[in-house]
Amino acid sequence: MIRRIATLALVAIASLAAGTAAAANPVVEIDTTQGAIRIELYPDAAPKTVANFLQYVKDGFYSGTQFHRVIPGFMIQGGGMDASFKEKATRAPVPIESEQSVKAGLTNGVGTVSMARTSDPNSASAQFFINVADNKRLDFRSPDRAGYGYTVFGKVIAGMDVVDKIAATPTGPGGPFPRDVPQTRVMIESAKVVSQ
Repeated sequence: MIRRIATLALVAIASLAAGTAAAANPVVEIDTTQGAIRIELYPDAAPKTVANFLQYVKDGFYSGTQFHRVIPGFMIQGGGMDASFKEKATRAPVPIESEQSVKAGLTNGVGTVSMARTSDPNSASAQFFINVADNKRLDFRSPDRAGYGYTVFGKVIAGMDVVDKIAATPTGPGGPFPRDVPQTRVMIESAKVVSQ
C-alpha cells in the first residue's frame, strides 16, 4: 500500500513538472552585431502579438534588418528595414492588445519589448522596440487614439548590457531619417526561438 501511494505521488509530481514545463513562456534570442539579446514572450498577456512575432522569427524575417531608430534614455527600435533602409514587406498588421497586456501587469518599463506602430493603433506588424527607460506614458490609458499606447509583449531576460550599448551608439541622419539613426549600423544577424 505504501509503495502504491509513493508511486502515485511520483506520478503526480512528474505530471505537475511536465505541466509546468509545458506552461513555460517562449524565449527568443536576437543575435546582433553588438551581441545577443534574449527575450521572454508573454502569450497570456498578448496572444496575437506574440504569435505574430514568433512567426516572423520562425520565417527568418529579422535576419539582415537593423536597429534603425535609437533614442538614448528612451528606446531602441528595429526589425523592419535592411541595411540600405529598404522596408521589408510584412504580413497584415495585428490588432492592438495594449489594454490586455496592461491588465496582465505588463508596462513599458526598462527592458520590456513592445510593438512599434503608426498613429493607427492597429498597424503593428514586424517592427518592435525595447524600452531603455521607464516609459509608462506609452501604456494603455483609454480606448481612443490618444490612449491606446503600445502593446508590451516581452521582456529582456539576458543581454540588457547589449541593449544599453546599442542605446549609447552615436546617432545622426541616415536613410530617410533626419536623426536618431546609429552612425555605425546595428544589424540583427539572426533571431531564433530557443525555447517554446
